[in-house]
Amino acid sequence: MESKKANKRSISGVVVSDAMDKTIVVKVEVRQKHPLYGKIVRKSRRIKAHDERNECKPGDTVRVSECRPLSREKCWRLIGILERAK
Repeated sequence: MESKKANKRSISGVVVSDAMDKTIVVKVEVRQKHPLYGKIVRKSRRIKAHDERNECKPGDTVRVSECRPLSREKCWRLIGILERAK
């Protein structure tokens, strides 16, 4: 039997909150073209990600990767900080 490892999604976004212990809230923004009108529409969603060392602050741009469920709403893990907040 061969073991296949699934490709995990990784996305980048901006940290909105770090109020919880070892958890950050990341806002991910997607730009889509409206199917009928053709206008570019911005859609966003907030995901909770695991930050083991509590190193992220609000305003940081981070990359997160999908992982197994760590709690009821948390199934993403912090990979790295791309840019620090000014």
